[in-house]
Amino acid sequence: MTQDNIVRHKRGGLYFEDFEIGKIYEHRLTRTVTQMDNMLFSNMTLNPQPLHIDRHFAETETEWGKPLMNSLFTLGLMIGISVNDLTMGTTIANLGMSDTRFPHPLFENDTVHCSTEVLGKRESTSRPNAGIVELHHRAYNQHGKLVAECRRQAFMLKRPA
Repeated sequence: MTQDNIVRHKRGGLYFEDFEIGKIYEHRLTRTVTQMDNMLFSNMTLNPQPLHIDRHFAETETEWGKPLMNSLFTLGLMIGISVNDLTMGTTIANLGMSDTRFPHPLFENDTVHCSTEVLGKRESTSRPNAGIVELHHRAYNQHGKLVAECRRQAFMLKRPA
């Protein structure tokens, strides 16, 4: 079965068998991040870092001169953008994330676009209806600067018999 005629889950996700090692997905969804995103996420997670929530502090006491987006929001957004294209309805669980980096800052009002590369996959040794897929997510701002990346191990459903 080629990638063009894959029968996806009714919600749109790929099954374990559909992931092709080396394939890179350029995700369709993009998102402009806002001050409200930064304020809500930082406050909901009890993160009082003024670098994210205090414009005056960021303008007068940092090298950036403006607030940076909370990096954990950026991580969640990057992975979230991939869900619609890859894992909607087919993820059993996230098993882990590693090699997470934020090589360039993301600022309020930047627009994020993302890609995901399939690095590897293996069948589960404990669950015959599942497998583990290793993904490399990358997020870029509107200028093409890499703002975040991570490797993710996703526990994925196999195609039903």
